[in-house]
Amino acid sequence: MKVYISVDIEGVAGITHWNEAEKTHADYPEFREQMTREAIAAVEGAEAAGAKDIWVKDAHDSGRNLITSMLPANIRLIRSWAGHPFCMLQELDKSFDAVMMIGYHSAAGSEANSLAHTLSLKAHLIRLNGRIASEFYIHALAGSMLDVPTVFVSGDEGLMEEVKATNAAIGRCGVKRGVGQSTVSMTSRAAIAAIRQGAEAALKDDLAKSLVLLPKSFALEITYADPVTAYRMSWYPGAGHVGDRAIRYETTNYLDILRMLNFVT
Repeated sequence: MKVYISVDIEGVAGITHWNEAEKTHADYPEFREQMTREAIAAVEGAEAAGAKDIWVKDAHDSGRNLITSMLPANIRLIRSWAGHPFCMLQELDKSFDAVMMIGYHSAAGSEANSLAHTLSLKAHLIRLNGRIASEFYIHALAGSMLDVPTVFVSGDEGLMEEVKATNAAIGRCGVKRGVGQSTVSMTSRAAIAAIRQGAEAALKDDLAKSLVLLPKSFALEITYADPVTAYRMSWYPGAGHVGDRAIRYETTNYLDILRMLNFVT
């Protein structure tokens, strides 16, 4: 079994403030380590389920957060960003059997995580076919293009509700919930144990039933906090400025959506 694990930080246990997610801040090392430990837990769960080929993408900010000296010897590690349209799933192809997402978080505009956003902080809200789009949903659909199912997701409880509504067969591990700027969270050790167990269980299940349905056509609408940014991004080929700080783009090819998001978020 070949497994792809994408790892973010805003959905790891305990993280609450942007200072804890920023490489230049003194609060960052503790949660960089937690991000790494949750990634290791997913790897160990995958191994226990029989995975022999495991790839890990460092998918937060610089793409250079995971503590490499802590990682197991038998994985492939993807660091930084190549500009690939799959973004947080760079290098994913049809040879993989499953995707897992660790430390993911609720979408921009959500109150379920004090660090909620989608792809960057420029976008105030991203909708795909009228639905608020999180990084989970955007990348799960990327996997679906290749018939690779997203089988397990960890992060905040708000995201877990979205995952369940998208496809209840996808394994889920909610490690915290947001209350305003605060969080109510599992401890580090409890989250690590739960992620390991959940990853193993998800990969031992029927993987195909976790595949997210790929729509036949797509309407992407992005609302920006800044009207100047909205106007500038409206010049992306095929996009239109629909007012109220928003742009809209329509296509029948999801790869076009991914390419656009790489440039306008």
